[in-house]
Amino acid sequence: MAELNTGGDGGKGKKVRSKKSNPGVDLTAMVDLAFLLITFFMLTTTLSKPQAMPLPMPEKNPDKVIDDNTKIPEERMMTILIGSKNRIMWYMGKFDTPTIPPTQASFGKDGIRKDLLKNVQLGKQYAAKEGKPEQGLVVNIKASDKASYKNLVDILDEMAITKPQLFAIGDMTPGELDLLKQSNSYE
Repeated sequence: MAELNTGGDGGKGKKVRSKKSNPGVDLTAMVDLAFLLITFFMLTTTLSKPQAMPLPMPEKNPDKVIDDNTKIPEERMMTILIGSKNRIMWYMGKFDTPTIPPTQASFGKDGIRKDLLKNVQLGKQYAAKEGKPEQGLVVNIKASDKASYKNLVDILDEMAITKPQLFAIGDMTPGELDLLKQSNSYE
């Protein structure tokens, strides 16, 4: 350990006094304790875990895909169109002949979630009537190029909350894009 000499001028012409030793504090134990505490807290604390939503992906092996042309009844097919500035539209069935015409909705529990829950029930009722109670609503999500990433994540969150049988992210057709433009949802 280093020492600091605080003595006078060497005692020239003055009384000789006994040297008083300065008390020294050894900080080695404190440093050891600090490192032990840091190590303890690093090992025992859990950091915040990233939150991720499972996103179903297509089958990688094309041999396992049974049929790409599975027909879905119009009563069970819902399409959600995401436009710009937090605007969304949805319809049931085919675009040319919808069973429920295109309807504007907002995000949140009083908007698209209420519509999704209603259509999930209708899809289950239709599937039960057809003798296939394990089936339900199929949702096709289509985001325009003006849609924000946040809106797509919000719709995926709504899928996790309402739990339709199946949902997919697809490409928007020119007719659907024209519909968004006509309703001022594509600016």
